[in-house]
Amino acid sequence: MRVIFMGTPEFSVPVLEALAQAHDVVAVYSQPPRPAGRGKALRPSPVQARAEALGLPVRHPLNFKTEEARAEFAAFEADVAVVVAYGLILPQAVLDAPKRGCLNIHASLLPRWRGAAPIHRAIMAGDAETGICIMQMEAGLDTGPVLLRRATPIGATETTGALHDRLSAMGAEMILEALAALDNLTPAVQPEEGVTYAAKIDKAEARIDWTRPATELIRQINGLSPFPGAWCEIAGERVKLLRAAPADGSAAPGTVLGGFIIACGAGALEVIEAQREGKRPMPATEILRGLSLPARLD
Repeated sequence: MRVIFMGTPEFSVPVLEALAQAHDVVAVYSQPPRPAGRGKALRPSPVQARAEALGLPVRHPLNFKTEEARAEFAAFEADVAVVVAYGLILPQAVLDAPKRGCLNIHASLLPRWRGAAPIHRAIMAGDAETGICIMQMEAGLDTGPVLLRRATPIGATETTGALHDRLSAMGAEMILEALAALDNLTPAVQPEEGVTYAAKIDKAEARIDWTRPATELIRQINGLSPFPGAWCEIAGERVKLLRAAPADGSAAPGTVLGGFIIACGAGALEVIEAQREGKRPMPATEILRGLSLPARLD
């Protein structure tokens, strides 16, 4: 099939690679290069970088408001467009341009967690499972009928980073299945019940409040790992806590119970992985060789 691929972050790259091997990717659309690093030099998105390495033509319009941008998209005469974490709302003229429409790969079990941060929100909410939906796109936010759905359990201490990689690989497999069976798939309209929205992660959500129950804090830590990273102050230093698990013990919230086990508002948690300022992520046991915890954390 003639495919236009539309994506931007690392999550989208395995999908692009799978499509490039199985189909004729006639164009890749990605967000424009952004300033990055200390020098603020323009850096292409992960999708643009991989597409160029594969020798695929890349387009990165700021939007599709101009007739020129819409006409260029239509001129590729694609059979289908595959969209995954692209970052732009597509107008109806773009959705209608490919012969078979636009398919979106969404990292949740729709209609739960429509929107920007479905992986983070599923872990932070304590969901037992999540998955991938291949959806026919329409004008609403992740409201289109679902063609293919697959669930996967969320591990008790699984982080957003680990789940991100699993779902990305699932999406790559499933889109090839969906395209191969496109004529035989029956679109399932999303139910009106059970709709939730995965709001974009705000860095203000990252500070740890030890008065909250351990179960909630474990979800916060694992759900915000690796980015932006839940954090607390230890001896005046901001330390990111990147993975946590339940632990035995109880005391006043913030009390260090030994090792990197911290009492919470209810129960306790053990920090498994953390990151000091200017350092790489490390196992907690390694962190503690160079960092003495006070008797109690604020």
